[in-house]
Amino acid sequence: MSLPHQPRTNLDDGFVAQYTLPDWYASNIPQRTDATPAVAWYSVDNPALDLESRCRMCAAAEVASVTVRSHQALLVWMRWQAIDGPFCGPCGTALVRKLTVRTLCLGWWNPLSLVAAAPAALVANAAAYRRLSRLPPPVPLPGRHRPDPGKPVLQRPLAYVALIPLAGVIWLLSTALASLV
Repeated sequence: MSLPHQPRTNLDDGFVAQYTLPDWYASNIPQRTDATPAVAWYSVDNPALDLESRCRMCAAAEVASVTVRSHQALLVWMRWQAIDGPFCGPCGTALVRKLTVRTLCLGWWNPLSLVAAAPAALVANAAAYRRLSRLPPPVPLPGRHRPDPGKPVLQRPLAYVALIPLAGVIWLLSTALASLV
């Protein structure tokens, strides 16, 4: 007999770690004819489901393989972010809107970003959005969360922060042209 403070081992009292099914239950189990491995009762994953060809967020089947980009710039530093993968229409749209607003708000604060980097990210996101908008409505897997696409980009207040550096560039160009005349 083991004491309560001692760990129980497989050698104590004939303890068997594996459970054997009763004969009445084992005789009624349907036999599998295919070569697909059985899924354990405690598993939450389906091995027959190929998640590589499904949406990264909600696992819907109708997807497009796109890369969504964001560009952030300060006076000296720049930071690129690219999220690629298969996305369904609503999940990809939510991501495009989020990263586009981030680029419009934070992507213009460097001269090189103002001229090349931020516009490149915005054009790439527009192409990704165009591919995602052509997809049929998806059916996500049960229990998977799908993000809300939210408001369109031009209805978000942070998208208009981009007007500040653009107004500054227009002012600089107009004063430079006025001084030449």
